[in-house]
Amino acid sequence: MSTLNPPEKKPVALIAGPTASGKSHLAVELAQRLARAGRRGVIVNADSQQVYRDLTILSARPTVGEMGGIEHRLFGTWDGAEACSAADWAAAAKDVIADVHGAGDVPILCGGTGLYLRTLLDGIAPVPEIDPDIRESVRALPQADARSSLEREDPGAAARLAPADATRTTRALEVVRSTGRTLAEWQAQKTGGIAGDIALHPLILLPDRDWLNARCDLRFERMLEAGAIAEVEALLARDLDPDLPVMRAIGVREIAGMLQGELSRAQAIAAGQTATRQYAKRQYTWFRNQPPDEWPRADNKTIVECDYFVSLFHDNG
Repeated sequence: MSTLNPPEKKPVALIAGPTASGKSHLAVELAQRLARAGRRGVIVNADSQQVYRDLTILSARPTVGEMGGIEHRLFGTWDGAEACSAADWAAAAKDVIADVHGAGDVPILCGGTGLYLRTLLDGIAPVPEIDPDIRESVRALPQADARSSLEREDPGAAARLAPADATRTTRALEVVRSTGRTLAEWQAQKTGGIAGDIALHPLILLPDRDWLNARCDLRFERMLEAGAIAEVEALLARDLDPDLPVMRAIGVREIAGMLQGELSRAQAIAAGQTATRQYAKRQYTWFRNQPPDEWPRADNKTIVECDYFVSLFHDNG
């Protein structure tokens, strides 16, 4: 990802981190403080579950009250029948950011999907469409065979990937077989990123792990109380492809299991809480290691948002 940018470029604030870390609340506080300083902030979703219209509760999409009178964009924009890829989201986010800048306002990116943010800032590798026959043959391979093939055909990728990482192993193998070039070679040619065109003001939230896990557990229980069961019932009634992202969202499988009599309510809650904590752990690791070292990190316990975004309160951004 890109590092910080010169102040003469138009500003974009970024608040990122794991689920339940308090990003949405902080983004609203920042926008409200900007409003008191005479600037208008617009919150732009960067969460891969909150983009779906079908996942109001399970994605923890901010309620009208939680939005605090601040405009929110790209929340509930995609129908669940349509997968929103990183490239899809980045294209939409570019348009929103340009629109917000055109009005003289400040976009505030808020979310925990690192791939979305990386694609927006750094661009996307121009990998051609994979030959369907090659994709089918690669995906039919047992993981052990795919791994050994990758070690021969793209040893660099094999060295980077964990032996059990079936998804990334398959992707690397199908790319090298279909295009004759490694995925790393394609990724070195990324295009379309906006990092060089904006003044980025990032903040990564990395709270205390025990505090975060407790929030994850409480959040999932409250989701069931707030109507998540009805939300999953409506989703199941649509009979969508089970491989769609909306059907693989945290909580859908667990609540569906309860509705189908495979899990008790207590078991569904426990499974949902575990899945949420595991997801938060993966996000925590990603945001701790992947963004540039100069991006500020904070625990979100004693944070004062203007201390991290002080330059946004000046007229030139």
